[in-house]
Amino acid sequence: MSNKYIPHTEDDIQEMLKVSGVHTIDDLYQDIPEQVILKREYDIPSAMSEIEIRKFIGGLSEKNKICSIFTGAGAYDHYSPSVINQIISRSEFLTAYTPYQAEISQGTLQYIFEFQSMMSELTGMPCCNASMYDGPTACAESMMMCVAAAKKKNKVLYAATLLLHVRRVLTTYAKFHGVNLVEIPEKDGVTDKSVMDSLLSVGDVAGVIVSQPNAYGIIENFTGYAETIHAQKAIFVMYTDPSALAVLKTPGEWDADVACGDGQSLGIPLNYGGPYVGFMGSTKALERKLPGRIVGATHDIEGKRAYVLTLQAREQHIRREKANSNICSNQSLMALYVTIYMSLMGPKGLKEVNELSYSNSHYVCDELCKTGHFSLVYKQPFLKEFLVKTDLPVEKLQKKLLENSIFGGIELRPGELLFCVTENRTQDEIEQLLNVIKSML
Repeated sequence: MSNKYIPHTEDDIQEMLKVSGVHTIDDLYQDIPEQVILKREYDIPSAMSEIEIRKFIGGLSEKNKICSIFTGAGAYDHYSPSVINQIISRSEFLTAYTPYQAEISQGTLQYIFEFQSMMSELTGMPCCNASMYDGPTACAESMMMCVAAAKKKNKVLYAATLLLHVRRVLTTYAKFHGVNLVEIPEKDGVTDKSVMDSLLSVGDVAGVIVSQPNAYGIIENFTGYAETIHAQKAIFVMYTDPSALAVLKTPGEWDADVACGDGQSLGIPLNYGGPYVGFMGSTKALERKLPGRIVGATHDIEGKRAYVLTLQAREQHIRREKANSNICSNQSLMALYVTIYMSLMGPKGLKEVNELSYSNSHYVCDELCKTGHFSLVYKQPFLKEFLVKTDLPVEKLQKKLLENSIFGGIELRPGELLFCVTENRTQDEIEQLLNVIKSML
């Protein structure tokens, strides 16, 4: 065999080529443009022993710079209990995949069921699925749900205060699904309800998407939104930070129809953008429009508690063109991760996370404003993120912070920095941030 990891013999390959109606493996790739085909050997180093590979990988890891993180914008540095990695590293969890056969997948089905139950409690929604790739695609799937439920309407409104990367994913999905996506402008850092009301009054809107907290870290007030949206027979969608929902009014309490977001803030470490896990919950009326799957609890013939895949509105089980979504994975391992996190933290722990984050972020904000070189852009309530305007040279400031192993605020607009301070930041780290900034004054 040419490669010990590929079990096919040369006879196997020739037989498959014959059935496929081609003569060589290269014939299978004839549609690929010639200019993108690699015509040399792969630049792969020689095989290494275990000792050599450990030293090699260790050398790569030493190039990483460990920084104190004072940024957020959809990716939050919350504390992750060490016991989580010990539990998810067990073989039955680490190798878990789609539980097609319920009779041999009871463990997997149970923790997915617990994930759904905990997310339902956090969001205040009657049902939640399991689960989505990440927050932005979960939001895009919510947009598609709005159109699918409305049937004859394809216009969806979204708040300008949604996170930038979420808006970009929405725009991409809308373009290729024929959705008429319209932005609701912001006013004083929050959604301009008067404009939303005007856009809704035309009567051709399938859904409205807002954010809580929003892209500036502001806690928005959605009083009257549900009544206005529902009066026009549109669907009310809230993109949320699930960690913050432990202390904020939930989508269910705001009478939203759909709640979606990214589960990363529930203890998943920052890791170059992933892996994350999206979530989506809805009212009972929209339950069958949820993408992905829903695990349910029942009893077997002996009366013992058992778990089954109750709803699977996906392409593998029904015609692709009839599927509500083409999501093919339930991000099972990451769903398990946040399930363990939520069970360890509990309501009290999640509340404490937010109380500490609130205290830390407001302290940093106050101290920055006291310098006279920073000011809040919006006089609005915030939880752990805030946007400040500064007269200091931002590029120079960020460089100075990085030199001191501090990942500082993100520049959203010229001269405006978005800071985030979670419970993970110690008092020493906070004082170091402030001291470095003050040294530039």
